[in-house]
Amino acid sequence: MKVIAINGSPRKNRNSATLLQKALEGAKSVGADIEINHLYDLNFKGCTSCFACKRKNSNHIGHCVVKDDLTSVLEKIKKCNVLLLGTPIYFANTTGAMQSFLERLLFPGHNYECQGMTTDLYQSLFPGKVSSGFIYTMNAPEDIHSLNIPEEFMKFYNYDCLFQIHKQLCGKILNGPSEFLLSQDTYQFDDYSQYKASRFDEKHKDQVKREQYPIDCQKAFDMGARLAGAFLK
Repeated sequence: MKVIAINGSPRKNRNSATLLQKALEGAKSVGADIEINHLYDLNFKGCTSCFACKRKNSNHIGHCVVKDDLTSVLEKIKKCNVLLLGTPIYFANTTGAMQSFLERLLFPGHNYECQGMTTDLYQSLFPGKVSSGFIYTMNAPEDIHSLNIPEEFMKFYNYDCLFQIHKQLCGKILNGPSEFLLSQDTYQFDDYSQYKASRFDEKHKDQVKREQYPIDCQKAFDMGARLAGAFLK
């Protein structure tokens, strides 16, 4: 059983990467072979819209033909059982590296052919069956009122829509169950006094880091164990 983690954060030892490692530890605890890949270590780009993965009578149907540092990672994902993805939220979205990765992973498996007038119009071209778990970290608190942010302003960003879209796309295209975990109000700086960030109360952030973040780490561990453990039943 193989579990692969994809770190979409530019940092390898902070919130997103730490939670991914906890999820991998959970997977390993039930017997999985684990691996992590850091996107910011790789030289790659997003989908180039060449449509080679959709061309008729081609050997590349459902496969991305672009050759770069991401190619071998995509090949390994096709053969794994569980895919764990972690990213901070930048401007109400994933990091640019994670978005480019998702384009390369998911678009080749997205079928443009209509399979008849059924409730399931699109069948995935992805060759395997992979369960997935997405971990999002963000500075935004669970209680938006603690920052005096108008609720209408937060609705504009529509975070839940983003999370649900990724869940549905990963589940549909990768042919397996998908879930996600949120870690909010994260601790961003080693020393808040060195940054122009007076909107945030460092004492409050430290409290969240001490009290809530360990809970999030346990949830990540449980996610990894749960997704990997499902293949042992």
